[in-house]
Amino acid sequence: MRWSVVDSPIGDLSLAVDEAGLCRLHFGRADRPLETDPLLTETQEQLKAYFAGELQEFTVPLSVRGGSEFERAVWAQLCRIPYGEMQTYGEVAKIVGDVGAARAVGTACNRNPIAVVMPCHRVVGAGGKMVGFGGGIPLKRHLLELEARIALETLWT
Repeated sequence: MRWSVVDSPIGDLSLAVDEAGLCRLHFGRADRPLETDPLLTETQEQLKAYFAGELQEFTVPLSVRGGSEFERAVWAQLCRIPYGEMQTYGEVAKIVGDVGAARAVGTACNRNPIAVVMPCHRVVGAGGKMVGFGGGIPLKRHLLELEARIALETLWT
């Protein structure tokens, strides 16, 4: 894996790519040697555009490593949640085929290896309650507010 760090409005984001695509995006600065790579550069540019409100869908290829069959189904569903919208843990559980697995969806979101790009921040508790997020609730709120603002601005123009 080749690593890089991008500065963002929510702090440093550490990125890793392999031969197939983006395979890690973590909050904070990775304690790894940093490298340059065209895919890392493209990911950095897309993240900057996302935070500037200029990008609503990431197009960098993903290389999802590991995870159980259930976790991989949850991660795939995360990528289907539209920009500016949310689903509850229970809704995601139902979509992936296990209506009683809301807590397991939360665990899968917590294990999401590619935060922001695989948008686990779009998954909320029942009734829209702001619960659980690996980067912390303030970061989750920031990402959701950014997307809601941009989605409304886009709708009104």
